[in-house]
Amino acid sequence: MPTYRVIALAQHVADAVRATRISPFSSHPTYVEVARGHGPCRLCLHSFAVGAERRILFTYDSFADTEPLPLPGPVFIHEAACQRYDECAGFPPDIRGRALTFNAYGRGRRLAAVEYVQDGDVDAVLDRLLTRSDVDYVHVCDTEAGCYDFRVERAPSSSGV
Repeated sequence: MPTYRVIALAQHVADAVRATRISPFSSHPTYVEVARGHGPCRLCLHSFAVGAERRILFTYDSFADTEPLPLPGPVFIHEAACQRYDECAGFPPDIRGRALTFNAYGRGRRLAAVEYVQDGDVDAVLDRLLTRSDVDYVHVCDTEAGCYDFRVERAPSSSGV
């Protein structure tokens, strides 16, 4: 069992974007297209079928619900309904082998460390980052595109401590 939780986009955010076609951060309109890139969908964390699936592009604050200061950026979700990624399912397989940047943050949006992973060995890097006392959560970003994919947090202790 992983020592961390994978926090995908909240279901209510995806539902609202699909229903209103408005960005939850900026109230700007969304943009819909047939996938031209692999993604991932920020809700289900699966890659897009390039040239086949439709996706919605919108502005999202990756620090929503964790920090008071925003840092908005572009994200995609499937236009059709999909299921939110299970927080306890470990690292998303569709993303594991990609070039990734792990931005490790402490409270107050303080950047404590940056790690780059290209070989899929994400668990060792996450374990190392999440054992640091100055790290509260990690943003996983696509190194090539530079965009936010999801957040990783420590898993709750099974001992209740």
